[in-house]
Amino acid sequence: MSDLEVGELFAGLGFKPKARSGASWLDLFDRVEEGLPLASLDSVAKQVAPDDAGLKYRIVPKATLSRRVSAKRLSPEESAKLVRLTKVWAFARDVWQDDGSARRFLFEPHVLLQKRRPIDLVLANDIGAAMVTDILGRLRYGSAA
Repeated sequence: MSDLEVGELFAGLGFKPKARSGASWLDLFDRVEEGLPLASLDSVAKQVAPDDAGLKYRIVPKATLSRRVSAKRLSPEESAKLVRLTKVWAFARDVWQDDGSARRFLFEPHVLLQKRRPIDLVLANDIGAAMVTDILGRLRYGSAA
């Protein structure tokens, strides 16, 4: 992803980059290591699944999230998972040019994933996210998907 796309990730996560020169991967790395604010979780969940309040609990379990309220931050691992989802969401929006179509892609079973939903693979781990990103790349650049 280019620096512009890193800036889109910052915006999707609901905050501005630290540096005046713009967003960088190192800025994002630092934010993840510090733990993203809880507001980022709400922001991403509302963008990706505005009608599904339970999505954020798939990123951070409900009991864990209630413990995070006092710290107002996610753990670095939860933050990385949220960034992973945000990256795939941004790519899906870029491919489909429409939030509704991007959501349908993420939440409907896909034949290349053996009828699994892309969102489930993205939330599971980096390998799942890479498979979904590969399909999005094929769609964007004209290969069979």
